[in-house]
Order: sequence, then C-alpha cells, then structure tokens
Amino acid sequence: MKLLLDQGLPRGAVAILQQLGVDTVHTGQIGMATATDEAIVSWARQDGRVIVTLDADFHTLLVLSGAISPSVIRIRVEGLRAERLAELVHQVMTVCAADLQQPTLITVDSRRIRVRTLPLDR
Repeated sequence: MKLLLDQGLPRGAVAILQQLGVDTVHTGQIGMATATDEAIVSWARQDGRVIVTLDADFHTLLVLSGAISPSVIRIRVEGLRAERLAELVHQVMTVCAADLQQPTLITVDSRRIRVRTLPLDR
C-alpha cells in the first residue's frame, strides 16, 4: 500500500513509515504543498496512493463527486508528532487492511475507527 501524507501532517512521519516498509510521500516533497484538494486527489489516484489527512474536505469531495478512488484516511486527532502519527497510521493500515483493498473512507479519532466503502449515497 502506498500513502500520500497531506499538508498539516508532520513530514517526519514519512521516514518512520518507510522504515516500517510503507511507501510514503508527503505533499510537500512532491511540490503539492499548496495544491488544491482536487489536484491532490487526482495525483493520489494516478499514483495509486491512499491519502492521509486531517482535512474533512477530502471525504466530502469524494462523496459529492460520486468518486470511487482514492481511499482516504482522515485523522481526527490533532497535534500528533511524527512518531505517534506513524504508529497510528500503521495501526489503521493493519486493522483495516482488508477494507483498504477496496475504495474506502476511514475516519480515526481517539476512540474508534469508522470505515465506509465508496461510493457513498449522497
């Protein structure tokens, strides 16, 4: 599985996830630090990456457009340092591995993981 970490997430998490064997890039590393959500979705779709973000707009964008990719993991825990973010993302990837084999929207907060398969009814 390949990940794209959105702006707002610590770049240091990239190296930690890579050490765990996860192909990961950050929007800031690929010249998309100020890109629109639509451009990020398009890039992730073309490169076969799951978007990891703090931003609810990605879920909304995919639902309203009726899109079936890319998958998005939304982290609803702010202020995470790189190490803790990488641990959390890796845990979600492990727990939701089967779910992520299909187009999926995942929301993670401090108490639970919510999984919804795309496309969603509007």
